[in-house]
Amino acid sequence: MFTALSERLTATLKRLTGRGVLSEQDVTEALREMRRHLLEADVSFEVTNGFVERVRERAVGVIAVKSVSPGQQVAKLVHDELARMLGASDEDLARKVGAQHAAPLQFAPVGLTVILLVGLQGSGKTTTAAKLARRLKLEQKAPGLVAADPYRPAAGEQLRQLGEQVGVPVFGRASEGSVGVGAQHAAPLRSPTDVVGLVQQAVREAEKARCRTVIVDTAGRLQIDAELMDELKALRAATSPREVLLVADGMTGQDAVRIARGFQEGVGLTGAILTKLDGDARGGAALSIHGVTGVPIKFIGVGEHVGAQNAPPQLEPFDPVRMAGRILGQGDVVALVEKAAATMDAEAAQGLERKARSKRGMDLADFLIALKQMQAMGPIKQVLGLLPGVNAQALKAVNADDKRLKHVEAIVLSMTPDERADPSILSGSRRLRIAKGAGRTVQEVNRLLEQFQQMRKLLKRT
Repeated sequence: MFTALSERLTATLKRLTGRGVLSEQDVTEALREMRRHLLEADVSFEVTNGFVERVRERAVGVIAVKSVSPGQQVAKLVHDELARMLGASDEDLARKVGAQHAAPLQFAPVGLTVILLVGLQGSGKTTTAAKLARRLKLEQKAPGLVAADPYRPAAGEQLRQLGEQVGVPVFGRASEGSVGVGAQHAAPLRSPTDVVGLVQQAVREAEKARCRTVIVDTAGRLQIDAELMDELKALRAATSPREVLLVADGMTGQDAVRIARGFQEGVGLTGAILTKLDGDARGGAALSIHGVTGVPIKFIGVGEHVGAQNAPPQLEPFDPVRMAGRILGQGDVVALVEKAAATMDAEAAQGLERKARSKRGMDLADFLIALKQMQAMGPIKQVLGLLPGVNAQALKAVNADDKRLKHVEAIVLSMTPDERADPSILSGSRRLRIAKGAGRTVQEVNRLLEQFQQMRKLLKRT
């Protein structure tokens, strides 16, 4: 995410940090470049100007006192202002490294918590509703989903299927002919009042089912209009939600500012969820929404699917301080640890470590377990991007193809248990059989075995 912006900002900062002495002209030129990069990334004009002016004011003070490593100090200023642009407070920036700065969801102290998801069509509301439900289920919040889009064909059926995938009940008649609580073939809804009645009935059903949280997937439009806002205002008044979250497409660009303002003025927001940030997004939407609305970004969505049962949720809490570090190529070790904790079996990991350090070392069966745990963490480049010092440019040079991991897995699975336990018995005929079984070449089998032996030797030395 933010690949192009990250690459350009880190290159500009690298020129500053490489100098022992900085002049005001050096900083001015660097800020001019940053301003251009932010605008090219679709960050709003007013947010960009505010960022540049704040950095300029603080940087002048750093240069004036002739501090040690002025370039590093300016880089820290840029990081802090970028984090503030994304929603961090001064208290967040003062906390120790590794502290959580994400804005939590607000839950009702007693009774049912209602969360309204709002946004335009195509922003990913329905998929995001399922992702959020899965995350809340893992947090023991007993979520339910409400289909409140009676206009888009098959919207309710889509939500019902996603609800089945994540193991969360779906309530409400979503559209004519869809499956859900209530009539399946009733007449289409015509007014906001009809939709309010649908949602109120669905919330009552959720309470009877002992749900503690209800996520309402509201209808969207192709653009903001009076009819949409009237419906959302009526829903807000009728359900008293603890959260009204804007689901915004991270690839929208400058339009994201207009959309966020429209929903904030029309219905009032408590936060935002950004989707499709792992695509080819330039990042401007993320860097602008907090600046123009003042509401925190609560989550970011990655991936098109809700995620497998044993995989981490495809909806990550948005931490402005850590996100600023990611954009500037400083990595996010905390997120890496969280991914590992969510996907890896602690006992299996300890067993692998013991075997790796033993006299005999790991065998290919152990290697297969480690490979599957690594695959569960997500795409290789996405995981590598969380490491400090691995910036966007460095990732481009990495030949990390996730398909190759599948090829390796196929090769190991084509071996017998005896062959995995003792690779030394793999003769030429056995290797040919394995290659045919995996649909790969003998050269790939040989290369894997050589790399495995090198890895085993290396692990024994550590």
